[in-house]
Amino acid sequence: MNKAYSSITSDERDEYPKVTQADLERATFRVALKPTPRKRRVTMLLDTGLVEYFKGKAGERGYQTLINETLRQAMERDDLDERLRRILREELGRALRQPAPDTRRQPSIERAQVA
Repeated sequence: MNKAYSSITSDERDEYPKVTQADLERATFRVALKPTPRKRRVTMLLDTGLVEYFKGKAGERGYQTLINETLRQAMERDDLDERLRRILREELGRALRQPAPDTRRQPSIERAQVA
């Protein structure tokens, strides 16, 4: 290999400043030009048994991904429960304000003729 030949690396000709963590925190992440949610690093202490459970269930995906999905499902289920309660309250309120329909059976013409 000829050491006399050297080319400029991309770092040497890069005129843009280095991206810092502060830059990333201010950035809007996009997929197909639409803003997408991003993940945030947190430090948590979890019960050992809980971590082992998720590690055993996760397989190739990774247990942290499985914990994230489980927490998201719990959050969405909670939102759904609240939404259903609100809808039921609204519908029951409307039903109680309206007069109840007459649900008694009317005698049919055939019964009236037989009697």
